[in-house]
Parts: sequence; C-alpha cells; structure tokens
Amino acid sequence: MSRIGKLPISIPSGVTVTSKDGVITVKGPKGELSQCVDPTIEVKVENNQIELTRPNDEKETKAKHGLYRALINNMVKGVSEGYRKELELVGVGYRAQNQGQVLELSLGYSHNIYVGLPDEIKIETKNERNQNPLIILECCDKQLLGQVCAKLRSFRKPEPYKGKGVKFVGEYIRRKAGKAAGAK
Repeated sequence: MSRIGKLPISIPSGVTVTSKDGVITVKGPKGELSQCVDPTIEVKVENNQIELTRPNDEKETKAKHGLYRALINNMVKGVSEGYRKELELVGVGYRAQNQGQVLELSLGYSHNIYVGLPDEIKIETKNERNQNPLIILECCDKQLLGQVCAKLRSFRKPEPYKGKGVKFVGEYIRRKAGKAAGAK
C-alpha cells in the first residue's frame, strides 16, 4: 500500500534532524518543527537521509508508514524552503489590510471581519488599482498555513454565478448559467 514510505528523505544543508523518544525535531533557516511518530514506525537519521521502516505489512501499519514519511518530508521542506499561499478577493468593494498579525477583511458584509493570525505566519496584503486585492501568507508549517487559508476562504467562498468571493490564485471556479439561460 505505501510506496511513499519506502522512499528516503534527503536532508538539505542547513537543516538538522533529531529523533528522541518518538519525537522528530527539524530545525532550519525558516524555523523549527516537531512531530510525534507512532512507536510502530522506526525512524533512522544517517548520511543526510531519513529512512522510515515498518515492522510488518498490516494495512494500518502501511498507512502510518506513508503518513509519517509525508509529514516528515513536509517538515524538512518547510524549514528549508517554506510554504506560500496567495488568496485573491474577487468582488466590488472587497478589501484586505493588515496591521501586524491582525487582518482586516471587507467582504461585502455590514461589518468588517478582523482575524488574528498566529505568529508563525508572515502576512502581506496588496491592494493595487484595477486589480483584485491579494493576501500573501508564508509559513514553514504546511498544516497551519492550510488551516488559516481555509478559515479565510470560509468567510466568503467563491460562488458559481459571478465568481465573487475569496479564492486561491490560479483556482478554477466552475461557473453556472444564470436564470436568463434557462428561460426561453
């Protein structure tokens, strides 16, 4: 089941990986992350590579093998390169501003939405004339970044008729025909 788990993870220069008591800690130029690993999965750090092995071929063990390999790989990539997501606000009068770690969104409601972001996430907003406002988020933790992006997107999901809402840059929104297309 898990072919991913068998692949070794190469450690780039500037990144240190330590394994102690079932906790993997990865330090790099972008930050530090740690992950608890199930005791059935054995982690070896040798020769600038991380290898994960499993004791048997049961279905649950195979699944955990691939899962922890993917999580550790995401941690190594995050502390060395980092992750970046861009959100675009599509709609008339939609705006985004940030002051420190507080993001202010104006999404067509009667009030503005204020969101406090974790300190690990770097935020930048761009409001250029004749272009949709952008929210650029950067972080070393892929899971945290995805969770924050999903929260911001949930305030106004893109609707299928005009495409208005908060969407990822490059995301395709399936459009529906309106009332005029059906009535003849």
